[in-house]
Amino acid sequence: MNIIKSPYADVPLRDQTITQRIFEGLGDDPDRVVLVDGPTGREITASGFETATKSLAGGLAARGMGPGTHIALMAPNIPEYCVVFHGIAWAGATATLINPTYTAHEVRHQLEDSEATMLITIGMFLDLAREAAKGTKVTEIVVIGEAEGATPLSALMDAPLAEQVPVSADDVVALPYSSGTTGLPKGVMLTHRNLVMNIEQTLGCAEVTPGEMTVAFLPFFHIYGLEVLINIYLAAGGGLVTMPRFDLEQYLALCEKHKTPRLWIVPPVAVALAKHPIVANYDLAHVIQANSGAAPLGGEIADEVGRRIGCTATQGYGMTELSPVSHSTPPDGARAGSSGLTIPNTECRIVDTETGKDVEPGGTGELWVRGPQVMKGYLKNDKATAETIDADGWLHTGDIGHFDADGYLYVTDRVKELIKFKGFQVAPAELEATLLTHPSVADVAVIGVPDESAGEVPMAFVVPSGDTPPTLDTLQQFLGNLLSSYKQIRRLEIVTEIPKAASGKILRRVLRDQVA
Repeated sequence: MNIIKSPYADVPLRDQTITQRIFEGLGDDPDRVVLVDGPTGREITASGFETATKSLAGGLAARGMGPGTHIALMAPNIPEYCVVFHGIAWAGATATLINPTYTAHEVRHQLEDSEATMLITIGMFLDLAREAAKGTKVTEIVVIGEAEGATPLSALMDAPLAEQVPVSADDVVALPYSSGTTGLPKGVMLTHRNLVMNIEQTLGCAEVTPGEMTVAFLPFFHIYGLEVLINIYLAAGGGLVTMPRFDLEQYLALCEKHKTPRLWIVPPVAVALAKHPIVANYDLAHVIQANSGAAPLGGEIADEVGRRIGCTATQGYGMTELSPVSHSTPPDGARAGSSGLTIPNTECRIVDTETGKDVEPGGTGELWVRGPQVMKGYLKNDKATAETIDADGWLHTGDIGHFDADGYLYVTDRVKELIKFKGFQVAPAELEATLLTHPSVADVAVIGVPDESAGEVPMAFVVPSGDTPPTLDTLQQFLGNLLSSYKQIRRLEIVTEIPKAASGKILRRVLRDQVA
């Protein structure tokens, strides 16, 4: 067995909850601003954040919502998101994080699967929330702010809960949804220990200085936004400027205004920073590092970002099931195309996908990861958990890569079928299952094809059920009523049959070869 170990010393294990760790990181200046609403400039101080969090926890506890309770949170990036998540955690409950761009159909699936009994959202999403909650276990919808016919978040505030409701470090605190290596979205059970240790592991090799601000447009429902931005920044004594939706001009203006030393981005934003002419209108001389994650970024684009802004352009690697970080690039150690070094307390293997044996040093294979950041498992899905985490604790990432002689990881391909569209996961199985309900579709297969701006776009191969094949526009309109906009086919090819193995499994490799 060829185990690749971290070049960094292990960090001590911590036996505390995620919110205890966040409060510890707030420091002893109660008036320090830790959260800023980017569009309005509204501010929340360290003491304001802690008091609001404990007050919400007090209100939830008074309603009997604590350990074993699942509360859904569906909101854009606003300061209150941080209060709600940590209020839920301080009360000992579990937060299931819902993508606010989901359709009612998608939201209902997550509410049903997670068995959430309360849904916290904003007024803009109230109609969607009501429609999605029908037939689920949700008994109350709460809005951040106010909206007619819904409980305002302020009504949940009660006497501050001074101490954390007793829970184990191994209890689940966050339940984001991921498609894993394949299939439909599944609840990823992340414990207090997972999140606390991933903070310590990441800060053991990455830099966030006390008082440092960063602009947070990466969605908080996504583990990248939840952990790397909310949790790591607050735990490190930094702060966030929130953006409800990404707008390049506003993003650049906020980075300039708050003099953010580090940018946390995804590949499509990296492309914009490298090529969009508007970037030249802003002073970004204070930026020392631009770090891209969520999907692979080509070395050439990374280098262009670094040259244009005058900073170090780096990448990291992770996945929801890893809480999410397993690899990070030090600010002074960028290598084009690399996802960085293995973080502390983490072991890796590169395994041949055919034989299941470790490849020789420097060889290419599937990346396996083991460490305290590995998820507890998939909610109510032992089969999928066993397919992802083996008996020895190795998480099979589904990503193909190799390590160079200095321990830098390079991710080159995927075993898994997921499509990464602008950093978002698109599961072919979900698109296929939905498209098969269209009367003009007899059979279908979906793959990801390369796209310069999006990374990959979904392409559908459709066997029509009648003499008149469906058009791309027809299928896009159909999907638009059922799935989020990023879960949309962008290319269509009409075929007479879908290549399949004897077992009936779609041979996506054959389709990819045809496109290539």
